[in-house]
Amino acid sequence: MKKTIMFPVCILLLATGCTWVKLTRNGDNVRIVSVSDTQGCKNIGQAKVSVRDNLLGDLKRDPNAVARELMTLGRNSAAEMNGDTITPASGIVNGEQSFNVYKCMP
Repeated sequence: MKKTIMFPVCILLLATGCTWVKLTRNGDNVRIVSVSDTQGCKNIGQAKVSVRDNLLGDLKRDPNAVARELMTLGRNSAAEMNGDTITPASGIVNGEQSFNVYKCMP
């Protein structure tokens, strides 16, 4: 009986916004700005990141949780590219988003 109750509870918790993506130490140093705040920065490329936006087929995850995870992955990816700043380069589509990566700090 407990197993049949726990499964739906676990699925509900997963769908409501739990996050599995963690910000790295270097990713923590990457800031998110608007394009107008990148004047004087060097564009060093683009990072395309993705997370699952659904569970068990049709069960959609919380869009805010997906967006937070994508931002975190974007910051982590920028740090791996030796960038220190990102701007969204696209909207979120099927759990994917692209970010422009910049080097703004000396």
